[in-house]
Amino acid sequence: MPFLANDDLRIDISTQGAELQSIFNKHTKLEYLWNGDPAYWAKRSPVLFPIVGELKNHQYIHKGKTYPLSRHGFARDKMFTVSDHGDHTVTLTLTDSSETLEIYPFHFNFSIQYTIDDNRLYVVYEVKNTGKDTMYFSVGGHPAFNVPLTDKTDFEDYYLVFSRVENTPRYPLSSDGLIEAQPVPMLHNAERLPLKRSLFYEDAIVFKHLQSASITLESDKTDHGLIFYFEDFPYLGLWSKRDANFLCIEPWCGIADSVNATGVLTEKEGIIALTPGELFERQWSVEVF
Repeated sequence: MPFLANDDLRIDISTQGAELQSIFNKHTKLEYLWNGDPAYWAKRSPVLFPIVGELKNHQYIHKGKTYPLSRHGFARDKMFTVSDHGDHTVTLTLTDSSETLEIYPFHFNFSIQYTIDDNRLYVVYEVKNTGKDTMYFSVGGHPAFNVPLTDKTDFEDYYLVFSRVENTPRYPLSSDGLIEAQPVPMLHNAERLPLKRSLFYEDAIVFKHLQSASITLESDKTDHGLIFYFEDFPYLGLWSKRDANFLCIEPWCGIADSVNATGVLTEKEGIIALTPGELFERQWSVEVF
């Protein structure tokens, strides 16, 4: 299992899905990443590619042909290759195969680079179109952080602080995981969102085009928390399994289909078009304290 270490952090990554397994701060002696307890949710930080969220009827149409594709795509279930590894940086890569081409007819090179600097972890997604046709895709992260972080605090002792004042609704999900037609009011001249377990009893909170470039998880009952940076990701999801001790902060370049989606891939909201040979890159990061 690849790992990174410096004086502040120890980061473990699995080649299965290039998924983070641990974010451990050596000074605070705290583990910040969810442990993947299957009683609640067996994942820790799955990578979402080549779609984010659910497709209508679990399928899409491209050039008149219908393809099946499950929620969040296939990358999280594939074995990545370690293409570069240093003390503070590791890159894992997935390329198309005969298996992926059956459900996703594009040639690609998808790399994820993890880098540590002091107490901050940087995650870079790099997608290259290696085919001869325009490629359509989405990409995103799904990291789950331990909440509470310390033994003497509870989930509802924590709150999120946005880096900018927000006036935005949430976009609810249908029972099929699709974006409902009408948003629901949520943030009104707000910088803070107190965490309550009931917030997630109706699935994830989905925001579009927030003003903020970062969000801080903290509590008045502990000095420990984290700052999550997601500039250049137009969508943000917040999610927790019912009554579980974690919070997912999910930066997305892409979003689930709406209930009114046509199913045509080129018409999908948030879809990214990449011409042959073109390179796409986005970065999120998290600072733990």
